[in-house]
Amino acid sequence: MTRKKDIDPKTVALQKKGAFNRRADQITDPLFHEDTFFDAEDLVQVKYEMLRRVHKDGRSVTEAAAAFAMSRVSFYEAQSALKHGGIPGLVPKKPGPHGGHKITLKIQAYIENLASKEPSLGAQTLREKVKEGFKVKVHLRTIERALDRMKKKRR
Repeated sequence: MTRKKDIDPKTVALQKKGAFNRRADQITDPLFHEDTFFDAEDLVQVKYEMLRRVHKDGRSVTEAAAAFAMSRVSFYEAQSALKHGGIPGLVPKKPGPHGGHKITLKIQAYIENLASKEPSLGAQTLREKVKEGFKVKVHLRTIERALDRMKKKRR
């Protein structure tokens, strides 16, 4: 059983940021076995070194991906991320949607307009009006969040 004080703080930080490499033990590239500077648990470092192996050392994508326990698709995604975002682009993004996808700016403006004209309208009524006006069915909580955003803007 692992006690909390036995866990490496760097490992905890990597896990919190989503940058912990769960396949660290599968990496076969010699750098990660010969030198303590290279940390196989640091996913950003692993991706960067995989890209460097191809672009500077001339290894094939297939060979490098295999040595770093990644797929070829992962290689190309990392390559694109590095090209467009630099090293910070290699930090994994949180999975799932990032923001509402049904409440567009137009719908948000519509909700704000109705709510400012008639402050007594509740979220349920606004939800029904959005459904009628835009043919979009949204959850009641989504309308409540839209109203909360409106209140924050006014502060």
